Amino acid sequence: QLILMSAIAPVQADNIRVVVDTRHETLKVMRGKQVIKSYDDIAIGRYGATYYKSRGDHKTPLGKFKIGWIKKSNQYHRFIGLNYPDLPAADRALVDGRIEEPQWQAIRRASEAGKNPSQSTPLGGYIGIHGLGSGDAEVHGQYNWTNGCVALTNEQVDQLLKWVKVGTP
Repeated sequence: QLILMSAIAPVQADNIRVVVDTRHETLKVMRGKQVIKSYDDIAIGRYGATYYKSRGDHKTPLGKFKIGWIKKSNQYHRFIGLNYPDLPAADRALVDGRIEEPQWQAIRRASEAGKNPSQSTPLGGYIGIHGLGSGDAEVHGQYNWTNGCVALTNEQVDQLLKWVKVGTP
């Protein structure tokens, strides 16, 4: 469990959701229809976004995910992991032959149990929201550079942690 100390009291995380708009490259923290915070300078996968993500394609998966874990990261400062691949992604992949029945069953079982699916599937894994670590802020501001995640600055991801927790959609 990650605990951050701050001079500002954290906002109650209940009824909070995070909305990532890959087309406009924004991330919004929402409570109901109210925008609590908006980040307009995110980076996504270097080859855009897709509903048909595969491991190594450098695309950000589209869908409705939940935060599955939160951890410190030497490479990315903080990592807010998502429960990808989820059942809708697995359903699409089974139909189009990107995964086999046993892989689909494993993802289905994890989904039904409310657990994080395997992060080592042909659909990729370790998808999340993270900071830059010691990466170049100038590159971040000019290019989509991730392997499929959503990137914020280190300061922004620390701020985001005030609102989210494991289970936040």
